[in-house]
Amino acid sequence: MKRPEPKLSESAFRVLLALADHDKHGWAILKDIEESSGGGARLSAGTLYGLLKRLLDQGLVAESAERPPQRWDDERRRYYTLTEHGRGVARLEVEKLERTLQTARRRGLLVDGVTS
Repeated sequence: MKRPEPKLSESAFRVLLALADHDKHGWAILKDIEESSGGGARLSAGTLYGLLKRLLDQGLVAESAERPPQRWDDERRRYYTLTEHGRGVARLEVEKLERTLQTARRRGLLVDGVTS
């Protein structure tokens, strides 16, 4: 039986995007979100860890068993990985965004990546 796809907030989607290329710990997720949004999106640590708990419960992310070499690691850190289910949900969200962008282009609001 297919799982229903969870509704993703923008923040939850950004967490999934941050984990799409490799496993990260909380602080690295926060920095990735800030940098990839050009500073336009920032999460507090409390918001991030609440989101991670929900994403863990939904099976979209998992704690990673992989850890960096001990000299670069801090044993207190928890690393997170995007699950296959999470990757599929993120792809569906990207497809929805792409359809929205196509509509904006057709209606003259977006031309070659620039809003008019």
